[in-house]
This record gives sequence, structure tokens and C-alpha cells, in this order.
Amino acid sequence: MTASALWKFSAGLHRTMSLAGLICIYLAGRTEAHEHHEENIPEGEAVSAQPIDSILWVHIIIQIVAFGMIFPAGMVLGIVRSRWHVPVQVLGTVVAIVGYFLGHAHGGRQFAPNIHAAFASSLMLMLFLQVILGIYLKLHLTKGIHCRIRRHVVTGHGVVGKIMPIASWVQMLFGGITALGFCRGDHLGQCLAHFIMGSAFIGYGILLTILLLVGQVWLKRTGRSQEFFDSLVIAAWGCVNTFTEHRWGTAWVKNDLQHTSMGIVWWCAGLLGVWLSRKRDGGPKRNLIPGIVILLTGWGMSGHPQTLPLSTMVHKVFGYSLMAAGATRIIEIAFVLRDKSSISRNPEETNSFQYLPPFLLYASGFLFMGATEEQMALMSSANVTHVAYVLILYSLAFLLFLFVNVLLHIYAVYTWPATSKKDPETPRANGHVNGHMRTPSERQVKDAEQFELAGLMSDGDEEMDSPRTEMKRT
Repeated sequence: MTASALWKFSAGLHRTMSLAGLICIYLAGRTEAHEHHEENIPEGEAVSAQPIDSILWVHIIIQIVAFGMIFPAGMVLGIVRSRWHVPVQVLGTVVAIVGYFLGHAHGGRQFAPNIHAAFASSLMLMLFLQVILGIYLKLHLTKGIHCRIRRHVVTGHGVVGKIMPIASWVQMLFGGITALGFCRGDHLGQCLAHFIMGSAFIGYGILLTILLLVGQVWLKRTGRSQEFFDSLVIAAWGCVNTFTEHRWGTAWVKNDLQHTSMGIVWWCAGLLGVWLSRKRDGGPKRNLIPGIVILLTGWGMSGHPQTLPLSTMVHKVFGYSLMAAGATRIIEIAFVLRDKSSISRNPEETNSFQYLPPFLLYASGFLFMGATEEQMALMSSANVTHVAYVLILYSLAFLLFLFVNVLLHIYAVYTWPATSKKDPETPRANGHVNGHMRTPSERQVKDAEQFELAGLMSDGDEEMDSPRTEMKRT
């Protein structure tokens, strides 16, 4: 047995042992979630009166680190086929396993059956499946039936990898809700509205950040303007809101009319935005409709009637932040970009003003998620002022914006190495420099966009296909 074969056998054995551990965890998760006594939970309540103990705090922190930081970083490293993808994901798996057990070993506050505990098994099943697919790809089996199976495994690994960050975000929200015993009974509908819409604003901000920093090549290839996609989503979301914000056939209560009218203006404006996003010749065209819709939504939410003074002030700041996001988006398109897709042909160049619209969407999302009735009642009882509360939520927005920028920086560094920058004066023919074949950086973009998360390649393959090796070969 050669040294290389021995190393691969040892690595395979190590991964097999890790897999066995994950199987045990999954089977354990199928049993009773907790063996804690629930007699300490008052009747009609979701949690006991005890404080959260240190073990549960450690569980919270390390699961945020694993699912909120390590796995997303590993996902990006997989997209760019970095040799660090596997080590980072292994580290995240180990941390997640430790956190999972700690979540079942804590004392202190006890919880009634809840969505966080129920969804944990599904999330760990996804992690288990991702590890299985990753091990298969790492073995690099390509002969016989494996030749036909492998491409489907690559696709499945990529799909699960894309879903994991979203599922992790949902589970973290479930964890916060469960820890405080919120969103039950009559509060459920209001909670759903705040957390879904708040997450949507943050998701929109993340998409704008991606398109701003690394998505211009993809956007140009679609032959559509960014406002086409924005307006399409706005119109669809407006249709949903129009028919779900009020229980038709019953009396109009509280803010039903305001929510329904907001849905109506969304789909009306969205249809207009779709129409204005095309030129007469069918080419892409920028427009201001999505920015106007965001501005109008912020204005409407800033005047949303509330029962608590703190809630009124937080909703006002949320509305002002959303209005600012819409206004800055309008200014960006009309005056900074002057209706162009970017400020230059170089996709790496951005204007500092362009960071404002996405960041304000992050902040608006956190403000809206933090403005539910129960949260406002809790903050008011603790004598927390709206200034302190808003600053904390803005701090979270800054941190998330930083993290997204770091991940996109990692992607850009691997996809567009500094040494591959082209002279803008270089003559072109047939879309290529001097009429020759694609440059290494263009091949890197194509490879990275396939999103195999298939950094799970043998070392030899990584040397052959990695972007940096392509540069050396050229």
C-alpha cells in the first residue's frame, strides 16, 4: 500500500467514524427531545420562571458560531473550490454536534414542547445528509454506476448547501422565540408578520449586496435589469399581502386596512416596474419603482398605530430607515449610476454611496423583527428606552453587513485574483481580448458559478482545477 493510499484509507476511516457519530446523534434526536421535567412551567405558559443557565448560554453561542458563521464561510470556500472547504466544514460539524448535546443537557429554564426543538431534528438531518454527500464526493468515485450517480450527488450537495443557511437562520429565530416563550396563542399571527417581513428585508439587502459586489456578470448575462427581478418579487408579494392581511368576510380590525392597501400598492407598482424595466428593443432598462415602493412602505410603517410609546418610537425609526433605504436607492440609480448597471466596466469598482441602500435594508429588517408586541412589552417593563434598543438593533445590522461583505470578499479574491486585472485599453475582438479564448478569470467565474460545493475533490484535482493553478498554467 503506497503512502498516498494509506493516507486516503486513514482519512476515509476517520470520516467513517465521524459519520457513525452523526448517525447516533440523529437516532438520539428521534427520541424524546428533552427529559426535563415540565412541572415547573406554570399553566398556560411556555417557559418556567428560572433563568437561562450557563450550559444553555454556551449552547446558544456555539450554535450561532457553527450555523451562523462557520458553515456559511465553508459554503463560500466550497463554491470557489478552496482546499479549506472540507476542514472548515468538519470544524463546523464538530462544533454543531457539541452544541446539539448541550441543548439537551441544560438545567435552569425549562420549556414546553416547541418549534425550536422540533425543527432541530430536521436541521441535523440536513447536516447528516450533507456530510454523507460530501464524503461520497471526496472519495472521488467515477467508474461504473458512480459515473452516472456523481452528477446527481453534486447537484444534491449544492441544493442542500444553499438551503442550509436559510434553514439555520430560521432555526436561530425559533431559538430566540422559544427562549422567551413568545409567539403563542393570539400573538402568533403578529409574530409571523414581523419575522417573515423582517427576514425578507434582510434577505433583499443581502441580494443587493451580492449583486453590487460580485453579481454584475450574472446580471448582464440574464439580459434583464435588476429592477425587473425586484419588481416581479414586489408584485408577487403584494398579491399575497392583499388577500392574507385580512380575514375576508369578517369585520376590519386594527391595521387590516392599512396592511391590505399596502399590498395593493405593491402589486400595482410591481407591475409598472416590470413594464418599465425593458427598452423598446427589449434591452434592460433601469427604473425607480422598487425604490419608490420601499419609500412608501417606510412612510406607511412610520405612522403605524401602536399601543405602547416604545413600540410607536421603534416603528417610527423602522419606517424612517426604510424610507432612507428607498430614497438612497433612487439616488443611487438616478444620480450615482445615471441609469447604468455599474459605475464602470470593472465589476470590482463600487461607489461608497452604493453600500447605503443594502445596509439600511439590513437595519430595517432587524428593527421590524424586534418590534413585536411581546418584545415591546418586555422592553417597556425593563425600562429600556427606544434609543438604546434601536442602537442595539443597528449594531446587529452592522455585524451582519460586515459578515456578508467578508464572505463576498473571500469569493471575489478567489474568483478575480488581483493579478488577472486586464488593461481597459486592451483591444477586443469577438468579445475576447485580441480575439483569443477566455481569460483565466472568466473561466474562474464560470467554474465558481456552478456551485458544486465540490471543493470535495482530491488534492490532485484541486491542483488541476483551482483558479490559482489556472493562472500559473496560463
